[in-house]
Amino acid sequence: MAMSSIARRKSTLLSKNLCNSTESLRYTLSLSSFSRYFSSGSDENDVVIIGGGPGGYVAAIKAAQLGLKTTCIEKRGALGGTCLNVGCIPSKALLHSSHMYHEAKHSFASHGVKFSSVEVDLPAMMGQKDKAVANLTKGIEGLFKKNKVNYVKGYGKFVSPSEVSVDTIEGGNTVVKGKHIIVATGSDVKSLPGVTIDEQKIVSSTGALALKEIPKRLVVIGAGYIGLEMGSVWGRIGSEVTVVEFASDIVPTMDGEVRKQFQRSLEKQGMKFKLKTKVVSVDTSGDGVKLTIEPSAGGEQTVIEADVVLVSAGRVPFTSGLGLENLGVEMDKGGRILVNERFSTNVSGVYAIGDVIPGPMLAHKAEEDGVACVEFIAGKHGHVDYDLVPGVCYTHPEVASVGKTEEQVKTLGVEYRVGKFPFMANSRAKAIDNAEGLVKILAEKESDKILGVHIMAPNAGELIHEAVLALHYGASSEDIARTCHAHPTMSEALKEAAMATYDKAIHI
Repeated sequence: MAMSSIARRKSTLLSKNLCNSTESLRYTLSLSSFSRYFSSGSDENDVVIIGGGPGGYVAAIKAAQLGLKTTCIEKRGALGGTCLNVGCIPSKALLHSSHMYHEAKHSFASHGVKFSSVEVDLPAMMGQKDKAVANLTKGIEGLFKKNKVNYVKGYGKFVSPSEVSVDTIEGGNTVVKGKHIIVATGSDVKSLPGVTIDEQKIVSSTGALALKEIPKRLVVIGAGYIGLEMGSVWGRIGSEVTVVEFASDIVPTMDGEVRKQFQRSLEKQGMKFKLKTKVVSVDTSGDGVKLTIEPSAGGEQTVIEADVVLVSAGRVPFTSGLGLENLGVEMDKGGRILVNERFSTNVSGVYAIGDVIPGPMLAHKAEEDGVACVEFIAGKHGHVDYDLVPGVCYTHPEVASVGKTEEQVKTLGVEYRVGKFPFMANSRAKAIDNAEGLVKILAEKESDKILGVHIMAPNAGELIHEAVLALHYGASSEDIARTCHAHPTMSEALKEAAMATYDKAIHI
């Protein structure tokens, strides 16, 4: 009986492998592997991911590591999504650069380092930011190649639950097939009625990362993490920054006591706040921008002027143009895709992760979603606890938190203890003359189990992870207090706050 073409291919490959050296035989595929390969259809993926941001690219790499044939589709033409290209990474680069300038101008002399003059070279500052972004983007492409992830550059849209049509950035079109398709398209800037973003006078966070000149007057609409971070960047290098916030407080998710100290710190740095205030209209007809504002509850209107206005009123899921409505994928009123505990939508084979689903809109949360999702797809167990996702505001000082705020604990009706320790009493902080802030720990009164930790300090975003680990494993404040911390370190403040929670601190 004649041998089929597939069988002949198997026979030929096996014969070649049998003739190879002993070293080559280590990599010889088993007959069952051949059968799986030739029967599966080489044009179909196990996993297709739409979106190459933190959630999407991490999911793609993890899926490939788990042995799944994987393709990632990204419309930007550069991996890393908003976070790497126009968000987390470039903003942190500018935050660091602007902080260095501010320190050189205001703090170096007290440490015995003096200059005749110091000035900002904005093009060089932007160049350093762009270089960091470019290197990291290329790094992810390298990880794709290393892990054999297929990368398609273009805009993907569902044709069916197992097919995605891609308009490539080169101008062509291709269809990518997959047994499991993950939506990881992230989020977009939330617009405001009557305020048109032109990325010149009225900018989003993207435009604020690429200004050609330092604005003399910058108005920030929105007192959330992004607005305060970008306001800090330009405020440090010379802008007069005014923040307009509809709510009565800045960063409403932050612990109330810490928030108040944080606002005072920003005010000392020159940032001005107009809380409980809304923007009624903007006028860009002149050289600058005129904003008409009034109290949130209504009242007398006033006009403030700015050279640049940053709209930072939050973000919304990016799901438009994906063809989800044609599949019947369920969403909530906020436009977020509804998923179950395995990140599966109501449509079999279609999943969603990151900013397009409920939960914190944070890059690291999206990464955890991506890993857990593909673990479920691979038949393993994935897990993400949204209550234990840390949040960080990368101003100076930084503010980081995990778990419950004191307001949330009170609402739950739980009896609790509070332990606090100021960095003014921390040896390392005093030694480096950077002692603003505190550590605050909330623990259940009866069991001493830690409920929440809040840190305002230089490098709070690094210090918080000891607390994250403690909460993940149900540690008590005494557990942290009895753990030896190196001296002198900033982390000793966490130990002292833990001591103050269950007993008494030593150094206050």
